[in-house]
Amino acid sequence: MKTAVPCYYHLDVEVGPERVGQVGRILAAHLRHWDLDNLVEPVRRGAELLLRAIDAHARNKHTSIEMWWNGQHLITALGGEDPDLRPEADLRSCLADIAAMSDGWGCCATHTGSTIIWFSQRARAGQRVPLVPLAPDPALRTGLKVPRDEPVTVLAGPAPAHGATLEGSR
Repeated sequence: MKTAVPCYYHLDVEVGPERVGQVGRILAAHLRHWDLDNLVEPVRRGAELLLRAIDAHARNKHTSIEMWWNGQHLITALGGEDPDLRPEADLRSCLADIAAMSDGWGCCATHTGSTIIWFSQRARAGQRVPLVPLAPDPALRTGLKVPRDEPVTVLAGPAPAHGATLEGSR
């Protein structure tokens, strides 16, 4: 049996118009490295939408981006340090687009007053998942069966001469 390898990536960026495409390419490269080629486009699009919205509405442009892969879901989170950024007002159209293209999304505030916006993509059936082999467990089928039709003396063969036993073991 094989289990999925969990993956994590963190990136701090100062958001600007020229950085949006660059960050999208960086995230895409990490997803390809994790063998998640099928999630590249929705994650890149979602991250770029949020980065453009942060660039347009936030005064503090410093943003942290994190991606977590657990073998079934990829969660992408963007956290801005601008306490004045209001997702319900400033990012309403962006969040509607994120909700339409992701399997789940959410928004929360931190204890410092900054905002974290996250969205998730689920791996579909038949998609390649990075796997790690586990140590094999012994199975009953691999054990040797003792033949029951032959007497034990036939299986052991003829007994060696009296002094040959010690000589053969040296």
